Amino acid sequence: MTLYVRYTAPLVQIEEFEGTTMTFKAPDSLAEQIAHHLAERIIRGEMKPGERIQEQKVTLALNVSRGSVREALLILERRHLIAILPRRGAHVTELTAHKVQSLCTLMSELYILLGNAVASGWQVQADMAPFLQIQQRLTASYERQDIRTFVDDSFSVMRAAYPFANNPYLQETVENLQPAMSRAYFLALDQRKASMSEFLELFERLLAAVLARDFAQIRVVLTAYAQRSCDLVVSALTVA
Repeated sequence: MTLYVRYTAPLVQIEEFEGTTMTFKAPDSLAEQIAHHLAERIIRGEMKPGERIQEQKVTLALNVSRGSVREALLILERRHLIAILPRRGAHVTELTAHKVQSLCTLMSELYILLGNAVASGWQVQADMAPFLQIQQRLTASYERQDIRTFVDDSFSVMRAAYPFANNPYLQETVENLQPAMSRAYFLALDQRKASMSEFLELFERLLAAVLARDFAQIRVVLTAYAQRSCDLVVSALTVA
């Protein structure tokens, strides 16, 4: 099997890496693209906790420079998907109940900051259009029982909130933690699928609180959302 990177503006395609084809849009750096692909494999559970990621293997498989792979691994470490240890190299991090609970506690506070920013910043109904569109997509995913799209659209909410916060540090922090949250959610897809209606109802309550600029209710709803998400993942870890 021939593995290579083909550069075509404006796309970069990395073909047939372990049976997959990747297509990326510029302007992501090559390191970011490699990191994204490896992150997806970790999130989906194709790369197991504790599994070592060998720089040379990735370099040869993708026909990219070792420097790009090293940079990609640093990105993954920053996103809490791998750990890089002296003389042991890079390996996929373990998911534990304590890590999940810690992550959910932090993410709930970040979500509250974003929710408060939207509540403070919206001026006209049109400002809320992106969130209403996401609500429609969530409803459609629920009706199809498409849990993976449902989870993806759940993360779209925070990205729609970034312009209201206008805080690059908050955005960077959330983006660096989001892959770890995706990984946790993916582990509990079956449990989350059974609770889709509950999450849809929480989102409806969140929209109402934001429209009313009810900051206390925003905290209540988002804390409940994070706790419910945490409970599902911890339950899945226990079963696993």
